[in-house]
Amino acid sequence: MATQVVWFKRDLRVRDHAPLYEAAQRGQVICLYIYEPSQIAAPDFDAAHQVFINESLKVLRAELRRLGGELTLRVGEAVEVLEGVMLEHPFEHLWAHEETETYSSYVRDRRVRAWTKMRELPFTELPTNGVIRRLETRDGWAKQWQRRMQQTITPVPKELSSPKLNCGRIQSLKSLGLPPNTKFLTPTGGEDCAHLVLKSFLYERGQHYRSEMSSPVTAFESSSRLSPYLAWGNISVRQVYKAALARKEELKETAREEDKGWLPSLTSFLSRLRWHDHFIQKLEQEPGLEFYNTNRGFDGLRENEFSLERFDAWKAGRTGYPMIDACMRCLQETGWLNFRMRAMVVSFASYHLWLHWRETGLYLGKQWIDWEPGIHWPQMQMQSGVTGINTVRIYSPRKQVEDQDPKGIFIKHWVPELAEVPDAYLPEPHTMPTMVQEMAACIIGKDYPEPIVDPKEAYAEAKRRMREAKFSPEVQALKDEVYERHGSRATPSRRRKGW
Repeated sequence: MATQVVWFKRDLRVRDHAPLYEAAQRGQVICLYIYEPSQIAAPDFDAAHQVFINESLKVLRAELRRLGGELTLRVGEAVEVLEGVMLEHPFEHLWAHEETETYSSYVRDRRVRAWTKMRELPFTELPTNGVIRRLETRDGWAKQWQRRMQQTITPVPKELSSPKLNCGRIQSLKSLGLPPNTKFLTPTGGEDCAHLVLKSFLYERGQHYRSEMSSPVTAFESSSRLSPYLAWGNISVRQVYKAALARKEELKETAREEDKGWLPSLTSFLSRLRWHDHFIQKLEQEPGLEFYNTNRGFDGLRENEFSLERFDAWKAGRTGYPMIDACMRCLQETGWLNFRMRAMVVSFASYHLWLHWRETGLYLGKQWIDWEPGIHWPQMQMQSGVTGINTVRIYSPRKQVEDQDPKGIFIKHWVPELAEVPDAYLPEPHTMPTMVQEMAACIIGKDYPEPIVDPKEAYAEAKRRMREAKFSPEVQALKDEVYERHGSRATPSRRRKGW
């Protein structure tokens, strides 16, 4: 039987892995993972990402060996590595999952496809989630996504056979030219951990997901925490969807009083799984969204007013806004924030600090342990108000303290210089009288910075400029076109004059 190659990328698992299953039915399988220098050196890649990937590779290798196969590891650019593997052991088919990554990965995949075409080598890419490749229209996309989720989970091959090759070793950060990892409170990668986290969410932690996912005080426990495992493919969206749906049906049958809260929480969670793929679909259809505004009518809005001083203060968590600073410092150490706080820090950077989303987006991309470009870049643009089809939301950092952390539990943990500040002054420490500052051992301007911008002035100016831009002829002329490409809808859209 012919030798097959399965190219693992962001799909580091054996369960629900269609390329692996299909290849195993056709002959020996070279299971290949490539450490690609160009991807590792990208400005949005971090050592913490590689640590999570390496942990996932260790588990993947063990699982493949248990099945009788082997994980082959190579360092180099994809085309050159595939050519080298072909010389080591000729193969007759290349398999992979369809994936939506960064633009550099998109270019890499096109080079690989050109190489396979030149060699007259079959290259089959199979869907891995609900994202539809070469989608002609957004009309009815939700129904197509639903059909994908209802498909049977692909079984693990009963056994594998791999040809004898130098299997290669898992690369250290140093060998890859990466700096030491500075994040220490991050999840452990791997397929086994993914399923343990899923189980703990569905049976222990997720009961109050709907009501507790917005506050950073409760979200670290009540959110699913599956995002890194989905991002690096330790588990598939379909596996999570089916498990959550089964748990929901189970709870419907028992209907116990102590289970109150579970059903609305699981309903919300299931809807967010669809939103997960909805955003990736945007980048799939328009890879350039990593670089330019969704609505080109916003071009020039922020590009020429970038302040390095404001950018550096935002990154360091030294803006003088407690909730912003706590989130940014937490992110540096854990690589994770709940969605409300992610939206808030982007909103603050985009509106109060008037920073362009591309630079802030690259920094955040390096920080997220669940780095998912297909969600990240469309979200950066939506939260920055440059789509022209979404409501502009300018978060109030003061109100977020009052609503999400009124006792300062999260803030005082990550910004310890505010530990003795009375709760009443926590939303705006700079308003403390001098005597209160002294009693709290927090002198504003010395122990904790003054607000980097005046909140009322920054808000008013951002609101004025966004309104002016939103209703400009250039933006209005492109709104329908943007909605046709990226608008969320379950039924066919209806263009309306002046929409």
